Amino acid sequence: MSDTPYFKHHVFFCLNQRDDGRSSCGEHHALEAQKHAKKRCKELDLNGHGKVRINQAGCLDRCEEGPVLVVYPEGTWYTYVDTSDIDEIVDSHLVNGKVVDRLKI
Repeated sequence: MSDTPYFKHHVFFCLNQRDDGRSSCGEHHALEAQKHAKKRCKELDLNGHGKVRINQAGCLDRCEEGPVLVVYPEGTWYTYVDTSDIDEIVDSHLVNGKVVDRLKI
């Protein structure tokens, strides 16, 4: 068994859609953001074993700060507004290992 993680970074996008009137990530274009991140990582050849995995998640219990995503193994939480924020997270954090402080929650 290897001590090396299967993925260098595992990114989870909350796609939760609440039906009780409270804000939720799903109503803030989270699915589109997740798909954009996945496409961008493929374009940059970041996906696959030893690299990056972009996943959909149910409620991550931080929708009031959202939309949100979390990058593991660091456990870094981000919010975002649009695809340019997603690109910044990919380029800075996933490619260069630098946290994007302005989007961190």
